[in-house]
Amino acid sequence: MTYLIIIIILALFFDYINGFHDAAISTATIVSTKVLTPFQAVLWAAIFNFSAFFIFKYFIGEFRIGNTIANFVNRDFITLPVILSGLIAAISWNLLTWWFGIPSSSSHTLLGGFAGAALAHAGGWVIHGKEVINYSSLIPTFLFIVLAPLIGMIVAFLITILIVNLFQRSNPYRAENWFRRLQLISSALLSLGHGGNDAQKVLGIIAAALVAHGDLDNIQHIPNWMAVACFTAIALGTMSGGWRIVKTVGTRITKVTPLEGVCAETAGAITLFFTQTFGIPASTTHTITGAIIGVGATKRLSAVRWGVTINLIWAWILTIPVSALFAALVYWVLQYFK
Repeated sequence: MTYLIIIIILALFFDYINGFHDAAISTATIVSTKVLTPFQAVLWAAIFNFSAFFIFKYFIGEFRIGNTIANFVNRDFITLPVILSGLIAAISWNLLTWWFGIPSSSSHTLLGGFAGAALAHAGGWVIHGKEVINYSSLIPTFLFIVLAPLIGMIVAFLITILIVNLFQRSNPYRAENWFRRLQLISSALLSLGHGGNDAQKVLGIIAAALVAHGDLDNIQHIPNWMAVACFTAIALGTMSGGWRIVKTVGTRITKVTPLEGVCAETAGAITLFFTQTFGIPASTTHTITGAIIGVGATKRLSAVRWGVTINLIWAWILTIPVSALFAALVYWVLQYFK
């Protein structure tokens, strides 16, 4: 029982860290265009992070991404030490990348940690004819490491081109005022997508822990208070902000105007809603970064600082294997002191 309580506390702590780590993702464009102050932006994002609970609970009726996460590892190889090791690794990587201002994926570090600890526990990929990792969840997740930012980039590029052509004869001053107002809506949509996407992942991990402990047989039966706690934790984390990453996403990739902010946030929201429909745990970080690159590319390719972008891609590539390795080490240490 002690293990389970520690896991729930750490999972909610990870959710909180996810919020302040990704606060920049929800607010970078709206802050860099000066539509809202930093405090107003994180408050706005936090409100919609939490509001996502009502959409998924009462309108969609299920937590599809949470279910994917809970079933990412074969149930026969899920134990409380496995989940605890994965959480410790994920929290460590999130804090490290936050410190260095790298917008890495909280989703992928959580999955990498979960998978790495499970493989360490099982001692291989296939044990007694059973696959440790469910490939039906693994393959889409890995594909969308590439596809999520790519879709975000293409959608943002197309939306920007469309809007620029539609409004090319508009009064620049009036048009900018309109896009500053519209950015409030696009930012809210992105925050809804972010809250719905990322809080569900922690919900899935807690559900997996409850299954391992014998308290739950299906994520759909998880108590409402637990779901509310997950969405509250990420909203509170967003309120705390992550200003080291704001600079990287909001200004270092490319300079963003209100029009471009609307396009990037709308493209990011569309991509996230698409992946959530199919229960694919895509990265909010990767998605909005790709969308910002797509917006920058409409001006000219040189408007995107590709050196910064390439460094981000390396961080994305390393997130899952590094988290998996660290989680395996943590698991072996826990077993040693058992």
